[in-house]
Amino acid sequence: MSFNIAIDGPAGAGKSTIAKKIAAELSFIYVDTGAMYRAMGLLFLRKGIDPKNAAAIEEAAEEAHVTIGYENGEQQVYLNGENVTASLRTETVGNMASATSVYPGVRRQLTVLQKDLAAKQDVVMDGRDIGTAVLPNAQLKIYLTASSHVRAVRRYEELKAKGMESDLSVIEADIIERDHRDMTREVSPLCKAEDAVEVDTSGLTIDQVVDVVRRLYQERAEVSV
Repeated sequence: MSFNIAIDGPAGAGKSTIAKKIAAELSFIYVDTGAMYRAMGLLFLRKGIDPKNAAAIEEAAEEAHVTIGYENGEQQVYLNGENVTASLRTETVGNMASATSVYPGVRRQLTVLQKDLAAKQDVVMDGRDIGTAVLPNAQLKIYLTASSHVRAVRRYEELKAKGMESDLSVIEADIIERDHRDMTREVSPLCKAEDAVEVDTSGLTIDQVVDVVRRLYQERAEVSV
């Protein structure tokens, strides 16, 4: 039986960073569901679809094929056969992904792949509704969080390191707006699963958070044996 670790939380809480490290340590498959939704968002942007046009979004989603693969040990995301990994981390793509992930057709198209992979492999999966909707039976559920300001600073520093100019106040405003949108959407809203362990990463280093998750995994693994 596969062991599943579900990591949820708002944008910028460190989900992907922690999930990648834990997956590498445990030799689990890392599934970045957020990147899959961003791939969908990229598709809609390329097609020039208004995120409020539900019918057009649902129609485009049905024709989209998003898959995950690995090259030189690094996860790659493919949209209709094209490697789009390098195009997924812009604010524009992120906002489109958040705005369109509310549509049932978008979520349905991607959830099938995610569930199938988790049924066959030991996985660490991160996103907004993994513990509540995608993997409700995961043996370990983590809810990572941090203040909106801390998350904005992290994003600002990330963009700065890439040589991209940005405005910290604008980034924080976008994060607050995205939190509200993710938490209030009708379909699979962002929320902490009842049996998830909440970890506030605001004052913790990456290694400290990894230590917390590793300890929780060891406790759950012993119980499941």
